[in-house]
Amino acid sequence: MEVSVRTESWAFRYPFRISGYVWTDADVVVVEVTDGGHQGRGEALGVYYKEETAPRLREQILAATQRATTLKELIAITEYLPAGGAKNALDCALWELRAQQAGTPVWRLAGLPSAPRPVQTTCTVGAGTPEEMASHALAFASATALKLKLIGDGGDAERVRAVRAARPDVWVGVDGNQGFDLQTLHDVLPTLIACNVQLLEQPFPIDRDADLDDVDSPIPIAADESVQTVNDIEALVGRFDTINIKLDKCGGLTEALRMQERARELGLNVMVGCMGGTSLSMAPAFIVAQRCDVVDLDGPLLLASDRTPSAIYRNGTIDVPEEVWR
Repeated sequence: MEVSVRTESWAFRYPFRISGYVWTDADVVVVEVTDGGHQGRGEALGVYYKEETAPRLREQILAATQRATTLKELIAITEYLPAGGAKNALDCALWELRAQQAGTPVWRLAGLPSAPRPVQTTCTVGAGTPEEMASHALAFASATALKLKLIGDGGDAERVRAVRAARPDVWVGVDGNQGFDLQTLHDVLPTLIACNVQLLEQPFPIDRDADLDDVDSPIPIAADESVQTVNDIEALVGRFDTINIKLDKCGGLTEALRMQERARELGLNVMVGCMGGTSLSMAPAFIVAQRCDVVDLDGPLLLASDRTPSAIYRNGTIDVPEEVWR
């Protein structure tokens, strides 16, 4: 077995802002694993709030795999890597490699009953002025669902109203990225309700989940930063309605499928999202998306360019042909 790792930088169409962060590029690590006749690939951005960067992920993967000579050894190494981008990239590469060795698509190995179908995806509008966000919402002309990044600075009500006025026809969710406290959420909640917002994602910091006990929200609340792996899910019951699974957080398709199953057992809705990235990041998550209530896999739409072949975005949906990742 041979493992190669490289880093790449993909420019955003425009600076992308969330609560506390602004990006102009998506820096990714790409893993390729080959047995000489078959190849598997995986891509990861890592978890920014855990200070994972592409160079650090590359070093972690190379250090973990330098002595591995068999597929069995690589699978064992991946299982024991900590959750995060390095594990994600390697896990996804091994899924594709095993699928190619077996002569079958990944979706069959993952237990889907039929080939993946196009699914509705949200298109993400980064935080900005109300005018900027309304303009970006209009630029997603074919979108049927939008996710708005809010920042808890007192201006979010105007942002939401501006986007809803520009796009009265679409499903809208909002994402606080841990940027709210009880007061700022209470202040903006009436506007969210009036503007028919359908999902409120991660309003509070991850150590303040208990504050949700004091929130009476008719809008379903989703956990993002508060849920990393399957071990975090049970503690969320009663405070959150939905979990957002991201392969970069949990460590790949293997763990994502476990999380999906456990969330359903506990009566939670399931969302699949991404840290961004090219179509190579979207493809494994697209497998998970087939059984999700909400899908947020628009990473390539935020980039100035994408890989070829690439995911197909049409009429508010994402489709990932098998030639992208199989």
